[in-house]
Amino acid sequence: MDSAISERTARTPLLSTATDGLKIVIVGGFGVGKTTMVRSVSEIRPLSTEETMTQAGVGVDSTSGVQGKTTTTVAFDFGRISLDERMVLYLFGAPGQERFWFLWDRLFSGTLGAVVLVDTRRLADSWYAIDRLEHHGTPFIVARNNFGPPNHDLSEVRSALTLSEDVPLIDCDARHRDSSKQVLIALVDHLYALSTARETQS
Repeated sequence: MDSAISERTARTPLLSTATDGLKIVIVGGFGVGKTTMVRSVSEIRPLSTEETMTQAGVGVDSTSGVQGKTTTTVAFDFGRISLDERMVLYLFGAPGQERFWFLWDRLFSGTLGAVVLVDTRRLADSWYAIDRLEHHGTPFIVARNNFGPPNHDLSEVRSALTLSEDVPLIDCDARHRDSSKQVLIALVDHLYALSTARETQS
């Protein structure tokens, strides 16, 4: 683990004044970087259910585009960010493999909003996440995780995912804390805009 992350996570107890918790879920396909994002932005050492991939997953979990991946999340990742003295943001990273999708509906329960993390090498893996969020009526944004130089314009990604123009689509690098923070800020801004629009209409 990066030394800066180790130092940060070792020193951040939950404030005794904390009274309100907000829940955000990070979803997306297998190997897209959900665990990495939770780790990079959490103020505590994240709870992780990553396990080493074994022969049991051969032919079940597609590793196309992520052949170097050796571990996988089998339940969820959990991290925390204190927004102020009273409000805490809880982050849940959902497992990406199809065989664990049955966990998603429960993870969505009580969720304020979601981040759909996508990898342009495996865009089709994001469709299920978007479909389930729309089914639940959960607000979300889409973040393209750049592991290297982008090989598609964001407009091409939006078209491929058939995203409506009112769904924010941004770039990020889940390995870096500041970049991951900007994703969460973009989601909060989107949620605020939706709330303001509803108040204006009522």
